[in-house]
Amino acid sequence: MEQPEKVVAEETGGTPGGMPVDAGDPGYGTVPALGQPGSVGSSETAPLLVPEPGAEPFLHRKPMTKEELEATAGGPWWRRVRCYLLLVFFLALLAILATAIAIIVRSPRPVVTPLKWWQRSLFYRLQPALLTEAQAQGSRRISGLHEQLPYLRSLGIGVVILEGLFHEDMTLVNHNLTGRFGMLSQIQHLLTESNKTGLKMVLDLCELSLLGPRDVASNPATVQHALRFWLHQGVAGFAICDTDAFFSEQTLLEWRHILEEFSDQEGERIVVLKQTRDILPLLNTFSQINVTLVDVVMRSILPSSSQFLSALEVAVAIRTQLQAQEQPIWPSWTIGGKASHDLKKLLLMLLMTLPGTPAIQYDEEIIQTQKSSTLHGVKNQSLNHLDNEINSTVALFNVLRHTRAREEALLYGNFTFLPFNTSSNSTLSSPPPHPILAFLRSWACVKFLVLLNVGPEFHALDPAWIQDLPETGVFITSTGMDRIGLTSLYMLELQPHEAVVIRLQAGSSS
Repeated sequence: MEQPEKVVAEETGGTPGGMPVDAGDPGYGTVPALGQPGSVGSSETAPLLVPEPGAEPFLHRKPMTKEELEATAGGPWWRRVRCYLLLVFFLALLAILATAIAIIVRSPRPVVTPLKWWQRSLFYRLQPALLTEAQAQGSRRISGLHEQLPYLRSLGIGVVILEGLFHEDMTLVNHNLTGRFGMLSQIQHLLTESNKTGLKMVLDLCELSLLGPRDVASNPATVQHALRFWLHQGVAGFAICDTDAFFSEQTLLEWRHILEEFSDQEGERIVVLKQTRDILPLLNTFSQINVTLVDVVMRSILPSSSQFLSALEVAVAIRTQLQAQEQPIWPSWTIGGKASHDLKKLLLMLLMTLPGTPAIQYDEEIIQTQKSSTLHGVKNQSLNHLDNEINSTVALFNVLRHTRAREEALLYGNFTFLPFNTSSNSTLSSPPPHPILAFLRSWACVKFLVLLNVGPEFHALDPAWIQDLPETGVFITSTGMDRIGLTSLYMLELQPHEAVVIRLQAGSSS
């Protein structure tokens, strides 16, 4: 009976009671022998990670050969597929580029017409008052003009219109200019110096007895000889008025033929027409010949007046000119009438942003800077204030001049007058004209907004009026030279007698 229990104990690996000695965890209930794996003596040398039974030893991998790589990547066929895909990508890229170029080329764009020299230049009207003031100085009068020529050129002036060289009892054929206006040689020297400086001179023949006595009038060759005489002296053209007796189609045709003779020698010569009437029947016909009789039509923004015009009168005059129909002839704008000193910068900005050629008058402060720079002695407070005002006007003029020269929209862009809506709560049947005036100058995608506040009060823009315009813009300049950066048209408020030029942001519509 003891043998079966022994057999059972041997089979279970434990004691006769059936309890295994090393059941479960190896080492549980047993102490490994010294030197054997898992023993205390071999704990420092035993591996931390014991490989599982049946695991393969680690194999050192070698780089694949070219044949093995081709076989793994799919062989030469897959390489050809990659080349085809790369070729298709570049062809698609070229197709997109060609489509973009075709869209740009076929999209409608304004046609750029090369501008003539008088269309790119600034006119400067030399008033007769300057010559009258220097009458007592004799021959020094013309030398004083010589000294101003480089300064005028530095301001960007390109054409000087000499007004007052002839008076009412003189004729164009009278070359002996002694008496009131000095010797002919001095005028010839002035023309020579102006050509050296780069300034062109235009003779103003308004209110002049062109033909003189009847015996001269019977000989048109005498008048043509007089025109050729002045053209030989370097005159760039002539200015006439629409109220002159000789203003006729026949006279202008004769002038045109003579000017064409000299246009090939020293540049094209021009005829400037000073418009004083509202309508020019001679030039508003459909005949192409009548359109080419003159090159420039000069118009005054303000009407002639012996007294300063009020802000309301200035606003009405500007609105009338801006609403007038465009003429087929290149325009030139001048101030003309008198306005208060508070509106001078506003009118200057209007003059420089209207389509056409600006014609600066002599009484503008930008021309008087040279005089202020020659003052000597101690300056009082009022004189310092005057110099600061003149310097700010010159700075504004330079900003406008440079902006006009580089911006196509201001040089020959489209013009759109934008009338403001009156207040909705106004009970008047015919409310007075709004003191704020505005117009757009646009070329392609570029738009400039010019705002003028002629009144003496602060005014905000009407949201109903600007709803079709982009909401934001960038200040180009202002009459106070204190506006910079981005602005919102809905938040903009114009100061009294302020004018601003804003470049509208494309794509930022409200």
